Amino acid sequence: MKRRTKIVVLGSALLLTAGVASAATASDAPRQREAATTASEAPRQREAASLTGTAKLYRSAGDDITFTFDAHLAAKDKADPMKATGTFEFSHYLNGAGARAEVKVDCLLTGGKVAVVSGVITESDLPGAEGERVGVTVHDLGRHDRLGYSWASTGRPGEGNEPPRCVSSAPFEKVRKGTGDFTVVPWQPEL
Repeated sequence: MKRRTKIVVLGSALLLTAGVASAATASDAPRQREAATTASEAPRQREAASLTGTAKLYRSAGDDITFTFDAHLAAKDKADPMKATGTFEFSHYLNGAGARAEVKVDCLLTGGKVAVVSGVITESDLPGAEGERVGVTVHDLGRHDRLGYSWASTGRPGEGNEPPRCVSSAPFEKVRKGTGDFTVVPWQPEL
């Protein structure tokens, strides 16, 4: 019988301890909810603008033309699109011949679902292209995105007709069906 009494007493002590802990937790609950609410209601500061994604252009001849973007303008740099960072790449191949380029972003402007990004080519197998600036325009239309590029009017990169920062052509090219996944985060400058 002594054993049973010890178990009951020990069990009561555990229940009492759990009750005290519950009471303490219950009295702290409003403060914990307030802290959690404050943390979750704190506005997250989104970046000022961005252009991301990959797509292939449509060409009836079967050209393999791909553009990939990872360009961002931090919230702290909202007033200066020339502080954009990131990279973009493009390539154009047909029948095994062609070229590719990697570009370091030097400007990003977006408005609604349209983005213009420019940068300097850091690596390319296109003769004379490294060190030249290029610009690209993207219109984010969901799965039917469009794209334009500065060399449509200035000649291929490396021919010496580079555009200034954040300059490109209208988005006249269509992306290949099923590849359009560009995402534009619109810039909202304080005017």
